[in-house]
Amino acid sequence: MGAEGKSVAAQVTCQENPPEGWDGYLASHPQGSLYHDSRWAALIQTSFGHKSFFLTLSNTARVRGILPLVHLKSRIFGNALVSMPYFNYGGVLADDAQAAEALVDASLSLSQKLRADYVELRQNEPVPGGWPSKSHKVIMQLALPPDPEELWASFKTKLRTRVRRAEKEGFTVHFGKQDLLDDYYSVFAKNMRDLGTPVYAHGFFQAILDTFPQNAHIVTVRRENQCIAAGFLLSHRKKMEVPWASSLRQFNHLSPNMLLYWSMLKHSIAQGCNVFDFGRSTRDSGTYAFKEQWNATPKPTIWTYPGGDASNLPDHSPQSAKYQWAARVWKRLPLSVTNTCGPWIVRNIP
Repeated sequence: MGAEGKSVAAQVTCQENPPEGWDGYLASHPQGSLYHDSRWAALIQTSFGHKSFFLTLSNTARVRGILPLVHLKSRIFGNALVSMPYFNYGGVLADDAQAAEALVDASLSLSQKLRADYVELRQNEPVPGGWPSKSHKVIMQLALPPDPEELWASFKTKLRTRVRRAEKEGFTVHFGKQDLLDDYYSVFAKNMRDLGTPVYAHGFFQAILDTFPQNAHIVTVRRENQCIAAGFLLSHRKKMEVPWASSLRQFNHLSPNMLLYWSMLKHSIAQGCNVFDFGRSTRDSGTYAFKEQWNATPKPTIWTYPGGDASNLPDHSPQSAKYQWAARVWKRLPLSVTNTCGPWIVRNIP
């Protein structure tokens, strides 16, 4: 399908395969994220069974804007176009407001064609049109100095003491990729069950490692042969992000998670990164306080719903009231059940 853009000789095209010039435009745009990369389409199709659409605004000379969309369709969780599901970033990348507006208009046209209930754009900045949005979460980020000793000196004594406690307990830190995936997943899956949240499939993380070998990293903390804590890292440009990190609760008093995060921060500096992204949190929550103690500062999220009703925006948060009963039941299930059933459920939760 196509829709006329606002600029003369510019047109929005919609394709199911990555169009020519997509990743070139991404590389040139200062706000581009790893999740705008065209390779996610095949990965999401293989891992979750969802179809992707590439909206591109271009004229005869060049690309002027892009918008990746993933179509999630479920009887339980609804019918939606999301950019990008499962992650904190996505949305419109464009040269200017006029180009962005053309892409948003095209997303609404596609939504009508697919009979989607809503469009969700995970933006860092507002998009034109004054559409309803939610800023219920913040992204916690830390500016990294070039020297880890400088970063260490900036932390409060209590934090440094907890890191040293973990080091004295004999925990060891390991960096790797596919070789550490099983260890990572064993901790991640148990932690998700204990939180009452369905877990992603093991194959999803395998696919990320295979698709983005230069960007994906795994960090584990062990005690002898047992993995106690683990994090999955994704780097892009000079930013390191930890979308997922977990630790075994019975060891919390020994602070292995503190050693995990300090090790990830040092690793990020060694990789030449100048920003560490702790992921999103609700203000004043426990995870917010944990990230804030590392001197991370909040950045707003603006999840925008073109054509949506401001009084009835979707909420798929595990903390929402409609999921609380399910979470209580999920926590009581054995890991063999949650690891089998979880991926079939979570694939439809954006």
